Amino acid sequence: MPTLVHRLSPRPLPPSLVEAWAAVPVTIATDLFQSHTLVDPAIRPLRPFGDARRLCGRAVTAWCEPGDYGPVHHAIDVAGQGDVIVVDAGGRLDRAMIGELLSGSARLKGIAGVVVDGAVRDVGTLARWSDFPVFARGNTPRGPASMEWGAVNRTVAFGGIEVTPGDIVLGDDDGLVVIPAAEAEKRLAAAQAMTRAEAEWEAVLAQGRSTVEVFKVPAAKPA
Repeated sequence: MPTLVHRLSPRPLPPSLVEAWAAVPVTIATDLFQSHTLVDPAIRPLRPFGDARRLCGRAVTAWCEPGDYGPVHHAIDVAGQGDVIVVDAGGRLDRAMIGELLSGSARLKGIAGVVVDGAVRDVGTLARWSDFPVFARGNTPRGPASMEWGAVNRTVAFGGIEVTPGDIVLGDDDGLVVIPAAEAEKRLAAAQAMTRAEAEWEAVLAQGRSTVEVFKVPAAKPA
């Protein structure tokens, strides 16, 4: 059966909303959603972000059968500028689902990055691209075996959570979190308030105040 490419009917989230979430640290988003949308921390960026902007974009999903990377090709083909390719390879590390050639094509197209619950290859090259973050569970030099099956833009299980096409994928050095599209607008204000509060705490603590005082930690009992 050839790769099935599902066409999205819901209206995509506006770029301004995605950009607003890009300013929210993964730690804040994780706390806001009480870790329910936190991706398995074993899926890590190939290079530290440092001062680079976070990975943030709307999900285009690619569900891959064992050894088959056809959906990755089709996902790159249908993805738009600023989207994130989400590759569900079931956590398998026996074959790489993407490497320098496909990632390079996606990068030229303006795709924001790729996250893979599985393996990648050509990591030396991919890790040099500061403008194209790649997250993966692992790596192997062994390439895929076929490109005939799978599906694009269907809901997938990725790193222990459900990812629906159009959800916001947010990633930095702390990991990956997925913001459900249905929750993105109504939860943004709370995320921004938490981000501001953290910045204020940091400023106060820099003045030498005690964390016990600043965070109103309950008084300790003498031993």
